[in-house]
Amino acid sequence: MQRTQFGGMACSIARTLDVIGEPWSPLILRDVWAGMNRFDQIQADLGVSRKVLTERLNHLVEQGVLDRRPYDARPRFEYHLTEKGTDLVEMLMVMARWGDRWLAGEAGPPVLYRHHACGRIATVDPRCSHCGEPMHADDVDLLPGPGSAR
Repeated sequence: MQRTQFGGMACSIARTLDVIGEPWSPLILRDVWAGMNRFDQIQADLGVSRKVLTERLNHLVEQGVLDRRPYDARPRFEYHLTEKGTDLVEMLMVMARWGDRWLAGEAGPPVLYRHHACGRIATVDPRCSHCGEPMHADDVDLLPGPGSAR
């Protein structure tokens, strides 16, 4: 099936979806962030076919989200987050917060996040980069940016 390309749209959300907008890529990034860096580890955790995993890993490397590093004399590689990939993990943490709130049910969240700076269990809370106040959907106005389609 042909996948719709969003990269040419004048929308940062659409462009991000062009990189990670199918279901396996965010889960692959989650696994690499959690320390599963080898193909077989990721494949075993996700249960995804080898073909699909190979395609997704290649795409994420091409997009500069993951870095491929050899770890064996045979052509075997480990995958590591790049700076671009680490930024995407922050978005995944916000997605996890939403899932914990709306989908976790009585069992509660499947994963807890301990903040290195204070050692406490916390959730992600987007803040304004200028004043530090919470920045949620009702707290902002959308204005045309320099890259907008006028």
